[in-house]
Amino acid sequence: MTTKLVIIGLPGAGKTTVFNALTGAEANTGTFGVAADEPNLATVKVPDPRLDRLTELFQPQRKVPADVQYLDVAGIAKGIAEKGMSGQLLGHLAQGDALVHVVRAFEDPNVPHPEGSVDPMRDIETLNLELMFSDLGLIEKRIGRIESQIQKTRGAERELAERELDVLNRLRAALERDQPIREIIDEIDPDDHKLIRGFGFLTEKPLLILLNLGEDQLGEGGETLVAGARERFGAPKVAVEGMAGKIEMEIGQLHEEDAAAFMADLGIAEPARGRVIRTSFELLGLIVFFTVGPDECRAWTIRRGETAVEAAGAIHSDIQRGFIRAEVVSYNAMIDAGSMAEVRKAGALRREGKTYIVQDGDIINFLFNV
Repeated sequence: MTTKLVIIGLPGAGKTTVFNALTGAEANTGTFGVAADEPNLATVKVPDPRLDRLTELFQPQRKVPADVQYLDVAGIAKGIAEKGMSGQLLGHLAQGDALVHVVRAFEDPNVPHPEGSVDPMRDIETLNLELMFSDLGLIEKRIGRIESQIQKTRGAERELAERELDVLNRLRAALERDQPIREIIDEIDPDDHKLIRGFGFLTEKPLLILLNLGEDQLGEGGETLVAGARERFGAPKVAVEGMAGKIEMEIGQLHEEDAAAFMADLGIAEPARGRVIRTSFELLGLIVFFTVGPDECRAWTIRRGETAVEAAGAIHSDIQRGFIRAEVVSYNAMIDAGSMAEVRKAGALRREGKTYIVQDGDIINFLFNV
Protein backbone atom coordinates (compact mmCIF):
# COMPACT_ATOMS: atom_id res chain seq x y z
CA MET A 1 0.00 0.00 0.00
CA THR A 2 1.65 3.21 -1.20
CA THR A 3 0.28 6.35 0.42
CA LYS A 4 -0.33 9.19 -2.06
CA LEU A 5 -0.03 12.79 -0.89
CA VAL A 6 -0.87 15.63 -3.29
CA ILE A 7 0.90 18.95 -2.69
CA ILE A 8 -1.32 21.95 -3.41
CA GLY A 9 -1.13 25.68 -2.81
CA LEU A 10 -1.59 29.13 -4.27
CA PRO A 11 0.94 30.29 -6.89
CA GLY A 12 4.21 31.44 -5.33
CA ALA A 13 3.77 29.42 -2.12
CA GLY A 14 6.95 27.40 -2.71
CA LYS A 15 5.20 24.09 -3.39
CA THR A 16 7.90 22.68 -5.63
CA THR A 17 10.62 23.73 -3.18
CA VAL A 18 8.75 21.82 -0.46
CA PHE A 19 8.32 18.88 -2.87
CA ASN A 20 12.08 18.81 -3.42
CA ALA A 21 12.72 19.05 0.33
CA LEU A 22 10.40 16.14 1.09
CA THR A 23 11.56 13.88 -1.72
CA GLY A 24 15.16 14.79 -2.44
CA ALA A 25 14.15 15.55 -6.05
CA GLU A 26 15.54 18.42 -8.08
CA ALA A 27 12.41 19.60 -9.88
CA ASN A 28 12.53 23.08 -11.39
CA THR A 29 11.13 25.69 -9.02
CA GLY A 30 9.43 28.94 -9.97
CA THR A 31 6.23 30.12 -11.60
CA PHE A 32 6.48 27.70 -14.50
CA GLY A 33 7.78 24.72 -12.56
CA VAL A 34 4.69 22.55 -13.01
CA ALA A 35 2.18 22.21 -15.82
CA ALA A 36 -1.40 21.31 -14.92
CA ASP A 37 -1.23 18.00 -16.80
CA GLU A 38 2.35 17.10 -15.81
CA PRO A 39 2.79 17.08 -12.03
CA ASN A 40 6.11 16.43 -10.39
CA LEU A 41 6.03 12.91 -8.99
CA ALA A 42 8.34 11.10 -6.59
CA THR A 43 8.16 8.05 -4.35
CA VAL A 44 10.18 8.17 -1.14
CA LYS A 45 11.02 5.63 1.54
CA VAL A 46 9.44 6.28 4.93
CA PRO A 47 12.16 6.82 7.55
CA ASP A 48 11.48 4.51 10.48
CA PRO A 49 14.08 3.98 13.24
CA ARG A 50 12.26 0.81 14.28
CA LEU A 51 12.95 -0.82 10.93
CA ASP A 52 16.58 0.28 11.17
CA ARG A 53 16.89 -1.37 14.59
CA LEU A 54 15.24 -4.59 13.42
CA THR A 55 17.63 -4.70 10.47
CA GLU A 56 20.56 -4.46 12.89
CA LEU A 57 19.15 -7.40 14.86
CA PHE A 58 18.34 -9.74 11.98
CA GLN A 59 21.02 -8.75 9.45
CA PRO A 60 18.77 -9.57 6.48
CA GLN A 61 19.82 -9.50 2.84
CA ARG A 62 17.68 -6.41 2.32
CA LYS A 63 15.67 -3.77 4.16
CA VAL A 64 12.36 -2.60 2.62
CA PRO A 65 10.77 0.54 4.12
CA ALA A 66 7.21 1.62 3.46
CA ASP A 67 6.59 4.02 0.56
CA VAL A 68 5.00 7.46 0.28
CA GLN A 69 4.29 9.05 -3.09
CA TYR A 70 4.15 12.83 -3.55
CA LEU A 71 2.48 14.65 -6.43
CA ASP A 72 3.28 18.34 -6.86
CA VAL A 73 0.51 19.85 -9.01
CA ALA A 74 0.10 23.30 -10.54
CA GLY A 75 -0.78 26.22 -8.30
CA ILE A 76 -4.48 26.71 -7.59
CA ALA A 77 -5.14 30.38 -8.31
CA LYS A 78 -7.84 32.34 -6.52
CA GLY A 79 -11.11 32.03 -8.45
CA ILE A 80 -10.15 28.85 -10.31
CA ALA A 81 -13.06 26.84 -8.89
CA GLU A 82 -15.60 29.40 -10.15
CA LYS A 83 -14.19 29.05 -13.67
CA GLY A 84 -13.91 25.29 -13.28
CA MET A 85 -10.74 23.32 -12.57
CA SER A 86 -9.36 21.43 -15.54
CA GLY A 87 -10.12 17.74 -15.77
CA GLN A 88 -6.39 16.99 -15.55
CA LEU A 89 -5.97 18.95 -12.32
CA LEU A 90 -9.07 17.45 -10.72
CA GLY A 91 -7.87 14.01 -11.73
CA HIS A 92 -4.52 14.53 -10.03
CA LEU A 93 -6.17 15.89 -6.88
CA ALA A 94 -8.59 12.98 -6.74
CA GLN A 95 -5.66 10.52 -6.67
CA GLY A 96 -4.50 11.73 -3.30
CA ASP A 97 -5.18 9.93 -0.05
CA ALA A 98 -4.61 13.34 1.58
CA LEU A 99 -3.82 16.90 0.52
CA VAL A 100 -0.76 18.84 1.68
CA HIS A 101 -1.51 22.57 1.46
CA VAL A 102 1.74 24.54 1.28
CA VAL A 103 1.10 28.05 2.60
CA ARG A 104 3.53 30.90 2.07
CA ALA A 105 4.78 32.44 5.30
CA PHE A 106 8.21 33.64 4.07
CA GLU A 107 8.98 37.11 2.75
CA ASP A 108 10.91 37.40 -0.51
CA PRO A 109 10.87 40.60 -2.59
CA ASN A 110 12.05 38.59 -5.60
CA VAL A 111 8.89 36.45 -5.50
CA PRO A 112 5.85 38.76 -5.46
CA HIS A 113 2.75 37.40 -3.77
CA PRO A 114 -0.32 37.30 -6.08
CA GLU A 115 -2.33 39.21 -3.43
CA GLY A 116 0.41 41.81 -2.91
CA SER A 117 1.24 40.79 0.67
CA VAL A 118 2.14 37.71 2.69
CA ASP A 119 -0.77 36.62 4.92
CA PRO A 120 -0.84 32.88 5.71
CA MET A 121 -4.23 32.94 7.44
CA ARG A 122 -5.85 34.67 4.47
CA ASP A 123 -4.27 32.20 2.05
CA ILE A 124 -5.44 29.17 4.04
CA GLU A 125 -8.95 30.57 3.99
CA THR A 126 -8.73 31.28 0.26
CA LEU A 127 -7.71 27.78 -0.72
CA ASN A 128 -10.21 26.19 1.66
CA LEU A 129 -12.94 28.13 -0.15
CA GLU A 130 -11.62 27.10 -3.57
CA LEU A 131 -11.78 23.43 -2.57
CA MET A 132 -15.31 23.85 -1.22
CA PHE A 133 -16.45 25.69 -4.36
CA SER A 134 -15.02 22.89 -6.50
CA ASP A 135 -16.91 20.22 -4.52
CA LEU A 136 -20.09 22.30 -4.55
CA GLY A 137 -19.95 22.71 -8.32
CA LEU A 138 -19.48 18.97 -8.81
CA ILE A 139 -22.36 18.17 -6.45
CA GLU A 140 -24.75 20.63 -8.09
CA LYS A 141 -24.04 19.19 -11.54
CA ARG A 142 -24.67 15.66 -10.29
CA ILE A 143 -27.86 16.68 -8.47
CA GLY A 144 -29.14 18.30 -11.69
CA ARG A 145 -28.54 15.10 -13.65
CA ILE A 146 -30.22 12.89 -11.06
CA GLU A 147 -33.27 15.17 -10.78
CA SER A 148 -33.72 15.19 -14.57
CA GLN A 149 -33.46 11.40 -14.79
CA ILE A 150 -35.17 10.23 -11.63
CA GLN A 151 -38.69 10.49 -13.02
CA LYS A 152 -37.73 8.11 -15.83
CA THR A 153 -36.65 5.30 -13.49
CA ARG A 154 -38.61 2.81 -11.43
CA GLY A 155 -38.05 0.21 -8.73
CA ALA A 156 -34.58 -0.47 -7.34
CA GLU A 157 -32.89 1.89 -9.81
CA ARG A 158 -35.05 4.80 -8.66
CA GLU A 159 -34.52 3.94 -5.00
CA LEU A 160 -30.75 3.98 -5.51
CA ALA A 161 -30.92 7.36 -7.28
CA GLU A 162 -33.05 8.81 -4.47
CA ARG A 163 -30.55 7.60 -1.87
CA GLU A 164 -27.68 9.23 -3.77
CA LEU A 165 -29.70 12.42 -4.14
CA ASP A 166 -30.33 12.52 -0.40
CA VAL A 167 -26.62 12.13 0.39
CA LEU A 168 -25.63 14.81 -2.13
CA ASN A 169 -28.17 17.24 -0.72
CA ARG A 170 -26.72 16.71 2.75
CA LEU A 171 -23.21 17.38 1.45
CA ARG A 172 -24.38 20.48 -0.42
CA ALA A 173 -26.03 21.85 2.71
CA ALA A 174 -22.79 21.37 4.66
CA LEU A 175 -20.70 23.14 2.03
CA GLU A 176 -23.17 26.02 1.81
CA ARG A 177 -22.63 26.65 5.52
CA ASP A 178 -18.84 26.59 4.94
CA GLN A 179 -18.41 23.12 6.43
CA PRO A 180 -16.02 20.78 4.58
CA ILE A 181 -17.28 17.30 3.78
CA ARG A 182 -14.66 15.64 6.02
CA GLU A 183 -16.47 17.07 9.06
CA ILE A 184 -19.76 15.27 8.32
CA ILE A 185 -18.76 12.23 6.28
CA ASP A 186 -18.73 9.96 9.34
CA GLU A 187 -22.43 10.75 9.78
CA ILE A 188 -23.18 9.16 6.40
CA ASP A 189 -24.21 5.50 6.41
CA PRO A 190 -21.32 3.38 5.00
CA ASP A 191 -23.59 1.88 2.32
CA ASP A 192 -24.68 5.35 1.24
CA HIS A 193 -21.07 6.55 1.26
CA LYS A 194 -20.28 3.93 -1.38
CA LEU A 195 -22.63 5.78 -3.74
CA ILE A 196 -20.42 8.90 -3.73
CA ARG A 197 -16.97 7.41 -3.18
CA GLY A 198 -16.05 7.72 -6.84
CA PHE A 199 -16.37 11.52 -6.88
CA GLY A 200 -13.16 12.06 -4.90
CA PHE A 201 -14.48 15.17 -3.15
CA LEU A 202 -11.56 17.42 -2.22
CA THR A 203 -12.88 18.60 1.15
CA GLU A 204 -13.47 14.99 2.18
CA LYS A 205 -9.75 14.26 2.08
CA PRO A 206 -7.60 14.71 5.20
CA LEU A 207 -5.67 17.98 5.02
CA LEU A 208 -2.17 18.84 6.20
CA ILE A 209 -1.60 22.60 6.26
CA LEU A 210 2.14 23.14 5.90
CA LEU A 211 3.40 26.68 6.60
CA ASN A 212 6.43 27.38 4.43
CA LEU A 213 8.66 29.44 6.72
CA GLY A 214 11.65 31.64 6.00
CA GLU A 215 15.01 31.18 7.71
CA ASP A 216 14.27 34.20 9.91
CA GLN A 217 11.13 32.45 11.19
CA LEU A 218 12.91 29.39 12.56
CA GLY A 219 12.34 29.16 16.29
CA GLU A 220 9.83 31.14 18.31
CA GLY A 221 8.46 33.24 15.45
CA GLY A 222 7.55 30.25 13.33
CA GLU A 223 6.24 28.30 16.32
CA THR A 224 3.90 31.17 17.21
CA LEU A 225 2.63 31.32 13.63
CA VAL A 226 2.00 27.57 13.50
CA ALA A 227 0.24 27.66 16.88
CA GLY A 228 -2.04 30.44 15.64
CA ALA A 229 -2.93 28.49 12.50
CA ARG A 230 -3.64 25.37 14.58
CA GLU A 231 -5.96 27.31 16.85
CA ARG A 232 -7.87 28.77 13.92
CA PHE A 233 -7.93 25.90 11.43
CA GLY A 234 -7.22 22.77 13.45
CA ALA A 235 -10.08 20.27 13.25
CA PRO A 236 -10.66 16.52 12.93
CA LYS A 237 -8.69 15.25 9.91
CA VAL A 238 -6.84 18.58 9.66
CA ALA A 239 -3.29 19.11 10.96
CA VAL A 240 -0.96 22.12 10.86
CA GLU A 241 2.84 21.93 10.68
CA GLY A 242 5.64 24.29 9.70
CA MET A 243 8.85 23.82 7.77
CA ALA A 244 11.42 26.07 6.10
CA GLY A 245 11.15 24.68 2.59
CA LYS A 246 14.22 26.33 1.10
CA ILE A 247 16.43 25.39 4.06
CA GLU A 248 15.09 21.83 4.12
CA MET A 249 15.76 21.48 0.39
CA GLU A 250 19.38 22.53 0.98
CA ILE A 251 19.67 20.04 3.86
CA GLY A 252 18.47 17.25 1.57
CA GLN A 253 21.31 17.98 -0.87
CA LEU A 254 24.06 17.66 1.76
CA HIS A 255 25.97 14.60 2.91
CA GLU A 256 24.73 13.17 6.22
CA GLU A 257 27.47 14.67 8.42
CA ASP A 258 27.26 18.09 6.78
CA ALA A 259 23.46 18.03 7.04
CA ALA A 260 23.64 17.23 10.76
CA ALA A 261 26.04 20.14 11.38
CA PHE A 262 23.91 22.52 9.32
CA MET A 263 20.74 21.54 11.23
CA ALA A 264 22.54 21.96 14.55
CA ASP A 265 23.57 25.50 13.59
CA LEU A 266 19.96 26.36 12.72
CA GLY A 267 18.40 24.58 15.71
CA ILE A 268 16.53 22.05 13.54
CA ALA A 269 16.09 18.81 15.48
CA GLU A 270 15.31 16.56 12.49
CA PRO A 271 14.63 16.91 8.77
CA ALA A 272 11.02 17.79 8.04
CA ARG A 273 10.53 14.74 5.84
CA GLY A 274 9.96 12.29 8.69
CA ARG A 275 7.77 14.69 10.67
CA VAL A 276 5.53 15.43 7.68
CA ILE A 277 5.14 11.72 6.91
CA ARG A 278 4.30 10.89 10.55
CA THR A 279 1.66 13.62 10.66
CA SER A 280 0.22 12.44 7.33
CA PHE A 281 0.00 8.86 8.62
CA GLU A 282 -1.80 10.05 11.75
CA LEU A 283 -4.28 12.03 9.64
CA LEU A 284 -4.98 9.02 7.45
CA GLY A 285 -5.22 6.59 10.35
CA LEU A 286 -2.30 4.49 9.07
CA ILE A 287 -0.04 2.20 11.07
CA VAL A 288 2.97 0.03 10.26
CA PHE A 289 3.63 -3.62 11.02
CA PHE A 290 6.83 -5.53 10.27
CA THR A 291 7.90 -8.86 8.87
CA VAL A 292 11.44 -9.96 9.73
CA GLY A 293 13.85 -12.72 8.84
CA PRO A 294 17.19 -13.52 7.21
CA ASP A 295 15.92 -12.63 3.72
CA GLU A 296 14.41 -9.24 4.50
CA CYS A 297 13.03 -6.92 7.13
CA ARG A 298 10.05 -5.04 5.71
CA ALA A 299 7.57 -2.39 6.85
CA TRP A 300 3.95 -2.74 5.72
CA THR A 301 1.35 0.02 5.86
CA ILE A 302 -2.28 -0.70 6.75
CA ARG A 303 -5.20 1.26 8.18
CA ARG A 304 -5.61 1.42 11.94
CA GLY A 305 -8.22 -1.08 13.10
CA GLU A 306 -7.52 -3.68 10.40
CA THR A 307 -7.41 -7.32 11.41
CA ALA A 308 -4.65 -9.91 11.10
CA VAL A 309 -6.27 -11.47 8.04
CA GLU A 310 -6.52 -8.05 6.37
CA ALA A 311 -2.88 -7.40 7.18
CA ALA A 312 -2.04 -10.74 5.56
CA GLY A 313 -3.78 -9.47 2.42
CA ALA A 314 -1.46 -6.46 2.36
CA ILE A 315 1.38 -8.92 1.74
CA HIS A 316 -0.37 -11.27 -0.70
CA SER A 317 -3.93 -12.39 -1.42
CA ASP A 318 -2.85 -16.05 -1.20
CA ILE A 319 -1.73 -15.51 2.42
CA GLN A 320 -5.08 -13.91 3.21
CA ARG A 321 -7.07 -16.75 1.59
CA GLY A 322 -5.02 -19.48 3.28
CA PHE A 323 -4.68 -17.73 6.66
CA ILE A 324 -4.28 -20.11 9.61
CA ARG A 325 -2.96 -17.85 12.35
CA ALA A 326 -0.53 -15.03 13.05
CA GLU A 327 2.46 -15.20 15.35
CA VAL A 328 2.79 -11.74 16.86
CA VAL A 329 5.31 -9.95 19.07
CA SER A 330 5.41 -6.24 19.81
CA TYR A 331 8.39 -4.19 18.67
CA ASN A 332 9.36 -3.31 22.25
CA ALA A 333 9.25 -6.95 23.34
CA MET A 334 11.47 -7.91 20.43
CA ILE A 335 14.04 -5.22 21.25
CA ASP A 336 14.02 -6.20 24.93
CA ALA A 337 14.58 -9.87 24.06
CA GLY A 338 17.16 -9.26 21.35
CA SER A 339 16.25 -12.22 19.14
CA MET A 340 13.29 -14.33 18.05
CA ALA A 341 14.64 -17.27 20.04
CA GLU A 342 14.67 -15.19 23.23
CA VAL A 343 11.19 -13.91 22.45
CA ARG A 344 9.94 -17.49 22.34
CA LYS A 345 11.76 -18.37 25.59
CA ALA A 346 10.14 -15.39 27.32
CA GLY A 347 6.69 -16.42 26.08
CA ALA A 348 6.25 -13.04 24.36
CA LEU A 349 5.26 -14.56 21.00
CA ARG A 350 1.47 -14.68 20.80
CA ARG A 351 -0.75 -16.76 18.53
CA GLU A 352 -3.57 -14.66 17.13
CA GLY A 353 -6.52 -15.47 14.88
CA LYS A 354 -8.19 -13.70 11.97
CA THR A 355 -9.98 -11.12 14.10
CA TYR A 356 -6.91 -9.85 15.97
CA ILE A 357 -6.60 -6.07 15.58
CA VAL A 358 -3.06 -5.31 14.43
CA GLN A 359 -1.19 -2.73 16.52
CA ASP A 360 1.36 -0.22 15.29
CA GLY A 361 4.82 -1.78 15.49
CA ASP A 362 3.66 -5.41 15.62
CA ILE A 363 6.09 -7.94 14.19
CA ILE A 364 4.08 -10.68 12.53
CA ASN A 365 4.76 -14.09 11.02
CA PHE A 366 1.76 -15.43 9.09
CA LEU A 367 1.05 -19.16 8.92
CA PHE A 368 -1.12 -20.14 5.97
CA ASN A 369 -2.14 -22.97 3.63
CA VAL A 370 -0.91 -22.73 0.06
